Parts: sequence; structure tokens; C-alpha cells
Amino acid sequence: MGHRLLVVLSWSLLMLSQPSTAGTPAGKPFWRPDLAPVGPMVMLVSLDEQRVYVYRNGVAIGASRISSGRRGYETPTGVYTILQKEREHYSNLYESAPMPFMQRLTWDGLALHAGALPGHPASHGCIRLPAAFAERLFEISPRGTVVVVTDARVAPPAINHPAAVAPLGLGGTPVDLANGGGAPWPANDGGPVSIVVSTHDRALFVLQSGRLIAGTRLSVPAGFTVGGMLLYVRRAEPVGATAEHDGGLWSAYRVLGEGPAPAPRELASRLRVPDAFGARLRERIAAGTTVLVTDLPAEGGQPVPYGTLLEAQDGSPAR
Repeated sequence: MGHRLLVVLSWSLLMLSQPSTAGTPAGKPFWRPDLAPVGPMVMLVSLDEQRVYVYRNGVAIGASRISSGRRGYETPTGVYTILQKEREHYSNLYESAPMPFMQRLTWDGLALHAGALPGHPASHGCIRLPAAFAERLFEISPRGTVVVVTDARVAPPAINHPAAVAPLGLGGTPVDLANGGGAPWPANDGGPVSIVVSTHDRALFVLQSGRLIAGTRLSVPAGFTVGGMLLYVRRAEPVGATAEHDGGLWSAYRVLGEGPAPAPRELASRLRVPDAFGARLRERIAAGTTVLVTDLPAEGGQPVPYGTLLEAQDGSPAR
């Protein structure tokens, strides 16, 4: 008999799978930093898709189209870190061309910045972003943020076409779900915890400090759906609270789909994890823990349309 998901509601997932061209509004960014309010960041730039994906605490919080280097000035693939940030910057190489919200990746000219996006690679090597997206990204990405630039020739599909769970260790060992997540968990480092629940994959993943630390199979009733995507955030526990009042400690939001988000206890009665796993997870839950419950796949390399994900937004990034 599985442990109720209520004790598991301590993780967050934003699922962004490989996009399809059908039904995807051109140039419409996705921006939901509230899905993982804190934690280490990583950006993944997919040159063959001409898109950037932004993750915080291992959870996807944003995506946008880009324009990378044109022929003869191809953007180099690799793993970089943000070295310098300037809100107003002008090119030292190309006639003082404006490069607003510049985030430098190399000292010889590679950077992220706002610029024109004609729908194809067009820059001198830099990674251009829509102006509004570039500004929001500039505001939340600290120096030292990891930026992975990849394409279909140099990266496996799970990295090149990311999904909801993209831990900072992109080359790390996948979590073995076959034994119900029975492998030892790493020590609690006190960092933010995010949980990703995918009814599609019938799996649950736990991330802490941006690393995928555990996972387990999930028992899902036949035909069950959450109708899109739900976000639960753990609130601070009031003085004198008991386990019986645990359900009142979660704030619930609907991210995709229609209607109110189900109460945690309602989900707990339907979605179950093994008892031992649930007990471990409960020990990691703290104020600020987020849980994202979705009908979409959580793991990379599974192409599904996400046009509806983008269309759920108003077209301009929110702070």
C-alpha cells in the first residue's frame, strides 16, 4: 500500500518537452520563475531548435526563441559560465552595436543579449534574445550561472531536447526507479527542494540544490488526469500545528488547464508512492518547497507539443 502523495508535496517541476512546430506561437516566450523561486540556475541553448531553456533548482522556469551565429560566425557549442553582466553594453568588435542586457560567456565576444530575431541564425556568434525576455533573464541570473550551448550533432536527445527535469549535472547518472527509489539519498544540504510529479511517466522526482537526488514509481489510477499542470508551495508551519492539519500548509495554483487546483488531500487519495520513500521525502519538506504535478512527461527526449503551454501565457514575460 502506497504512502499518500500529501507527504510528497514538496517538489516542483516545470515540464518543457521537445517542441513541435505545429501550434507553437512564433516568438512567444514562456516565463514562470515562481515555479522554482530559489536555487541554482542553468541555461540550455539548443542551436538546432533556436531556443533557450532556463532552469532553476533543476526545474524549467522559462523558454524563448533565440537567434545564434550565422554561417561563418557559428555560435560555438560548449559549457560556459556568465563572466560579466552589463545592462547597457556596446560591441567592441562590430561598430559599437548595442547589446542590451549583455551577459558575457567568453572574453573574446560570446554573450547573451537582446537583439533582432529574424527566425534564423543571424548574429556574429552571440545569442540574441527577445528584449523583454533578455531583461527578465538578466535580472535573475547571477554571475557564475552555467550556460550549456548544444546542438543535435554534439548532444544526446535527452540534453538537446530538454524536459521538466534538467538537473545541473546534465551528464549525471539517471535515478533508478525500478527499486522504488530505494538507493540511499545524499545528505540533506539544507538547499531548496523541488518535486516533479508526472502522471504521464507514473514517476516522481526529487531535486535539491538543483541536483536530482531521488525518484520513485508513482501509482496512478487508470484514466486519472490533473487536466494540465498544478503547483503547490509549502507554507511556513504555524506554532502548534499537527499532522492532521498538514493539508492546510500548502498553497495551490493551477498553471495549465481550467478550474481550481485540487486540494492536496484530494490528490493524496489518488496518487501514491511507496511508504518508505514517502517517509524519506517527508523529512526533506520545508517551507518554500514546491511540487509541480503535470500530465506531461518529466524526462527529456520525449517529444510532445507544448504549444498549449505557451498559449496559456499572455505573450509577454511576467516578472
